[in-house]
Formats: sequence, C-alpha cells, structure tokens
Amino acid sequence: MTGALRRALHEMAGGLPRTYWVLWVGTLVNRLGSFVVPFLALYLTRERGFSVERAGLTVSLYGLGAVIASPLGGMLADRVGRRITLAGGLWLGSVGMLCLGFAREPAVIAAAAFGLGIVGEIYRPAVSAAVADVVSPEDRQRAFGLLYWVINVGFAVALPLAGLMVRYGYLTLFIADAITTFTYGCCIWLLLPETRPARPSPSSSDTPAPGAGSALLAPFLDPSFVAFAVPYFGVALIFYQSQVSLPLALGARGLTEAQFGAVLSVNGLLIVALQPFTHPVLRRLRRAQALALAAVLTGVGFGLHALTGHVALAALAVAIWTLGEMAQAPVAPSVVADLAPSALRGSYQGAYHMLWGLASSAAPALGGWVLGRFGTSALWLGCLVLGLGCAVWQLAIAGARRRRLDSQRAVRTDLSPLVD
Repeated sequence: MTGALRRALHEMAGGLPRTYWVLWVGTLVNRLGSFVVPFLALYLTRERGFSVERAGLTVSLYGLGAVIASPLGGMLADRVGRRITLAGGLWLGSVGMLCLGFAREPAVIAAAAFGLGIVGEIYRPAVSAAVADVVSPEDRQRAFGLLYWVINVGFAVALPLAGLMVRYGYLTLFIADAITTFTYGCCIWLLLPETRPARPSPSSSDTPAPGAGSALLAPFLDPSFVAFAVPYFGVALIFYQSQVSLPLALGARGLTEAQFGAVLSVNGLLIVALQPFTHPVLRRLRRAQALALAAVLTGVGFGLHALTGHVALAALAVAIWTLGEMAQAPVAPSVVADLAPSALRGSYQGAYHMLWGLASSAAPALGGWVLGRFGTSALWLGCLVLGLGCAVWQLAIAGARRRRLDSQRAVRTDLSPLVD
C-alpha cells in the first residue's frame, strides 16, 4: 500500500470514535437487508393482485408514514434519548415488517404499510442526532459523508440480493428484512451508550428543552433553519424527479428498461466509488458554497435531460446530478447540527429528514403534472432554473447564518469550525 493511499484512507476514516463506528456498522447491516421497500410495488401487484393505482396509493401511505416519523423520531430522541429511540424504533420496525408481510386483506395491507412507514423510519433522526453528539464538531461533515456512503453501499448490495431471494417467495424478503432490522436494534442496545447531552441548567446559555409540541415546531420557528430548508427542499424536489418523471421521459425517447437501468446505475456506482474521498474537496469550500455547488450540479444535471436521448448523454447527465447529491449529502446535516441547540438536535434532524420525505412524496406528482401539461423540455428546464435559484438563495443567506454561528461560538464549544 502506497503512502499516498494510506494517507487517503486515514483522511477518509481516521479519528472517528468507536461509538460512531457502532452506528456505521449497524447502518450497513440494516441497509444490506433493505429488501422490501424497493420491491413493494412489485410485491403488491404481482403477489397480492393490486392494480397499479392501488399499489401506488399503498406505497404513498408508507411514504406518508415516513414523513410523520421524522419529526416524531426527532422529538423522541430529544426527550427519551437516542438509544431507546433507535433500538425501540428498529424493533418496532421489524415487527411492522412482519405484519406487512403476513397481511392479506387490502385494507390490512394499507394500514400495515402506513404503520411500517411510521415505526420503521423513527430511528433515522436519532442516528443523525447521535452522530452529532459523539463526533467532534470538526469531523461531523466527514462522518455524515461516510454514513451516507455506507447507506448507498448497503443498498447497492441489497437490490441484487433481493432479486435472487424473490425466487423463494416474497415473504422471504419480509422475514430477512425484519431479521436485519432487529439485529441492528440489538447492536444499538448492547453496544451504544446513551449519547444525548445532559440537560442544560437554567443558567446555561443553551436553549432549555421545551415540551413535545414546542420541540416539533421549534425548527420551523427558527428563521435560520427555515432559510436553509427552502432551497434544500427545492433541490430535493429536483432530485426526486428521478423516481417517476425521468424513467417516463427516457422511455418516451426510446430507451429500454435495461438501458434505463444502466443509466441510473451510474448514480450508485459513482457514490460508492467517490463519496468517501469527497471530504478533502468539500473541506476547502465554505459550506454555503458547497450547498450552492450542489444545487447548480443538480439543476444542470437534470436540465441536460432536455437534450439527452442517447444512452451515453443520459448517463453523463446522471453523473452530473450525482456529483451534486454527493456534495450536499455530508454538508446539509452538519449545518443542521450547528443550527440546533444541543437539547433539540433530534428535533432539528427530524425536521431535516421530513423535508426529504415531503419532497419524495410531492416530486412525482408535480413532475407528472408538468410532463402532462407542458412536456419534457419544460420540466427539465424548470429543474435547471430551480437549481440555479436555490444556489443563489444558499449564497444569499450564508452571511446571516455565519454571523449567528460566529456569535454562538463564544458561548458554545459544540459548533463546527467550518465556515458558512
């Protein structure tokens, strides 16, 4: 192993605490067993005989549950602790997975999908809050990047595994998914200490923990968080055009299912290959610049789909918006961790995850409407304009956020030294 490679690996993973690696390995185990959700629509139509419309509605119910789970999980992480929220949510998620797998009546399946969306996604804000708790402020951006990377590695392995396991019946997917989820919960309970910071005293400069209702609303009453959330949500709306609008548009241009799969695989391949090594590049940028760059790359990448009817050009467009995804993924949660008072880290991370869930629910409907009314060129050019607008917004709000964080660094030691 060359000295340069050793230095690169140390830069990528060195210095992070043992507690972080418990979360990292547990996330890998969980994602390696994430078999059901990507195949849920196929399961409902092929195994349960649902129409496409009913299957879509059922999957949407799962998504609605996941949106509810984000602020709920964040609030629980703040009030009862990261460890019990993580382990309890994962254990309940494994039970919910089995309930959905054994459900047979359409109404019961719909209720089980909605319930699984809630209990199965509660743990996510607690993971982000725990990372912010245990990783030193200067390393948080790198830690979030590595966590995002391992999620994609696990997902990339899980998809072909699930395709092989389907031959033994769809129920096998539900049972295997439940087992890995339950195992992750056990790892958390046995190996992860409670990471939630001690409650601040009344004389502390940090914000005391509010009641449950106030905790849920607190991020959205914070002008700095709202200013960050608006362009972040806009970029997420662009990104989720890859779910429905992109396959429809490329299919209309003559790409086969196999060609589309090859085009979209560029996304996963680039993330797996490059994400761990992005930290040295992003560290040289102000966080607002990195978020603006991510918005530009996302907008330009999707905007190029207006020109791309060829497989190679479509793959190039995917590569460009994937670079935008890779730039945003580690930076955004580190900004949220700094904006959050230590007593409300879970609630802020829950609000952040909820934005992603809302975008995943709204983007297919919005993209489909634009496609139907105005055509593919209007959709992709609209994505380009929205991406550029979000980039300008990120740069415009950077000064106010930087001044707020600079003023807080005089009394708080848990803020990142990275500059906005």
